[in-house]
Amino acid sequence: MDKRWILGAAAAAFFCVLSVPAVAAPADRYLHVQVSDSGNKGEDVNVNLPLSVAEKVLPTIDRGPLHQGRVMLDRDQLKGIDMPTILEAIRNSPDNKLVTVKDKDGENIDISKADGKIVVHVNEPGKKGDNVNVTVPIAVVDALFSTAQKNEINVAAALQALDNAGDSFLVTVENTSEHVRVWVDSHNQPQ
Repeated sequence: MDKRWILGAAAAAFFCVLSVPAVAAPADRYLHVQVSDSGNKGEDVNVNLPLSVAEKVLPTIDRGPLHQGRVMLDRDQLKGIDMPTILEAIRNSPDNKLVTVKDKDGENIDISKADGKIVVHVNEPGKKGDNVNVTVPIAVVDALFSTAQKNEINVAAALQALDNAGDSFLVTVENTSEHVRVWVDSHNQPQ
């Protein structure tokens, strides 16, 4: 067979492949929870739950304050608080440090808005002091408060928003004996 014909056919096949739009199935996203306790209990917990499973199962639970993917709050917990207005104000504000609290015992709390996320840092001094870091996309917080009822939060909608938010660490808690991490990514095992 002529080499020019083989090269021409290979080039034509290559350009045909390039011209077909790639349609890949979206990768499953996983909610990971990892707890390591090197203290007295010495227990470790690892959860690797596909968000798609959580999104389907959560609305089927109807027990206690949880029903149809929503959590009922005590009526007084949000009484007098207009969450939609507060969230809109935060969403439309520039990235900055919103709140800083330093108490006399040395505990520091910082709450910021950065890159479309609400970021909370809590640092407790001392040998057993906890360092807590929470980073939540504002879209997830919006989804939590997307219900028509003022005394409930929509956990199912928040999971769906989390599924669309990309890879991120949500919570880390560390002290001398315990380490807790909660994050979302497309790996079925912790990385």
